[in-house]
Amino acid sequence: MAIGFLRMSIPMDIWQRKTVSIASILLIGFFIAGCGEPARSSKELLALETDLGTTIGSLAEVFSPDVIGVEGYALVGGLNGTGSAECPPEIRAYLTKYILKQLPEYKNVEKFISSRNTAVVLVDGLMPIAVSKNQHFDVRVTALPGTQTTSLEGGELWGAELWEVGKFNIGAKVLANAEGPIFIDTITDSTSGTNKRVGYVLAGGTVLDEYKINLVLRQPDYRAASLIRNRLNERFGEDIAKAVSPSRIELKVPAKYRKHKQRFISVVKATYLAETPEITKKRISTFVRKLAVSEDKYTSEIALEAIGNECLKKLAILLNLSNEQVRLRAARCMLNLGSDRGLEALRQIALNKGSAYRVEALEAIAATANRNDAASVSRRLLRDEDFDIRLAAYEQLRKLDDIAIAQRLIARNFYLEQIAQTEQAAIFVSRSGQPRIVLFGSPIIVRDNTFVQSADGNITINAPAGQKYASIVRKHPKRPGVILQLKSSFELGDIIRTLCEEPLKKTDQVHRGLNVSYADMIALLKQMCDKDAVQAEFRAGPLPKIGLIVKR
Repeated sequence: MAIGFLRMSIPMDIWQRKTVSIASILLIGFFIAGCGEPARSSKELLALETDLGTTIGSLAEVFSPDVIGVEGYALVGGLNGTGSAECPPEIRAYLTKYILKQLPEYKNVEKFISSRNTAVVLVDGLMPIAVSKNQHFDVRVTALPGTQTTSLEGGELWGAELWEVGKFNIGAKVLANAEGPIFIDTITDSTSGTNKRVGYVLAGGTVLDEYKINLVLRQPDYRAASLIRNRLNERFGEDIAKAVSPSRIELKVPAKYRKHKQRFISVVKATYLAETPEITKKRISTFVRKLAVSEDKYTSEIALEAIGNECLKKLAILLNLSNEQVRLRAARCMLNLGSDRGLEALRQIALNKGSAYRVEALEAIAATANRNDAASVSRRLLRDEDFDIRLAAYEQLRKLDDIAIAQRLIARNFYLEQIAQTEQAAIFVSRSGQPRIVLFGSPIIVRDNTFVQSADGNITINAPAGQKYASIVRKHPKRPGVILQLKSSFELGDIIRTLCEEPLKKTDQVHRGLNVSYADMIALLKQMCDKDAVQAEFRAGPLPKIGLIVKR
């Protein structure tokens, strides 16, 4: 009677939330207590791990760093008198040899290096190891200190060999190559101005080899190496592990982990060397409890994934808890183990507008679920009110090469991508990775009576009121007296193509485009949004995270 009165006096939605919360507390209590076992504190749960057996990570170190610092020296060409002739003798000798190797027919290398239209530069970057051969990464390009080079703007890195930092020109192995147009950011607000002696080549580095993951035993032992090899092949598939010596085991990454190699490494380290039905049951109970109540939930998630499908029944119970982080981790683990229940739980989180874990849930689905399921969820999220969610959905669809994204390569330099299946107009430009301009809510129409000019006055977009076409004007970057003018529709994608496509050959009667650089184009787009010439939100991605590399 008292309970009924209490329920009638509380609004239904609050009553339901309280009921779920109470149920969650009881459920966690069930896991902590077990079947007739006393409840354990977090410290006691941590202590239990020492009784669960020997993990591979306790016997061996995994040698697979996230990144390796690389560097090299090269020439930037195509400068308009802003380069310099200075070059240290050692680097000049190297560049002479390198150029002749690439262009054996070229005879006057000294004149080439000493031209004011070229500049000798340091190229450096952080090469990711957990990638496949021929994948790309950003590099930074810096004019050598003490030289008279004033600007790398408009230049092109003609080719660079990259070594591990500190190993330039000493016979070490070349780890990567780099080349491409120089990108200098001009849209970040800065009181000190833009340093044009430093730029980037977005996605300009190319990894030359597939890097193997190595397990190195702390104590060399043929028997231990064989046991580890056999255990990993049993758990992940034949020929995943190969013992090449008493102290080293080479690993291949299984197909299901190809998109997240670092997770595979974590799972390998968490894999137990021996198992019995009794100890496996104890391990599952321990880590399910830890996942529900401890702060270090990642370790428990990985440990359960390493154990395998035997965990699914207990993990499924966690999907009913009110703690959304627990539900996310349990569902992700289940999906990685092949359970459709994990997929459904992740889908609910991704589509829940009040969730703080939507992007994580979407990324988990895209990484592991089948293509149709991943594309279906991502397409729905393209219509979300939150731009960050729309952007995350676009990123996943792009990886899937989905037809929702219309893609066109512009001037062999950057991609123009247009998405019609979203209601709110926005423009996204990348400043790391593959250069791309993304138009959400395409087609985006430029307002008439618009006049936009680049900061240096060399590029003008003029869309007079009442006219059918916008006028696109550019002063020639190397011949100031030459002015080129083309017409475009008011559709923003058409304006971008008109500005940035390469011009046709001199023998042709019309120009296809004005060859405006990617950096100049995204600066114009920001200005157009700021001036309300287009009704769209402007977003720029982060700059490359190359950071400081310690020099020899």
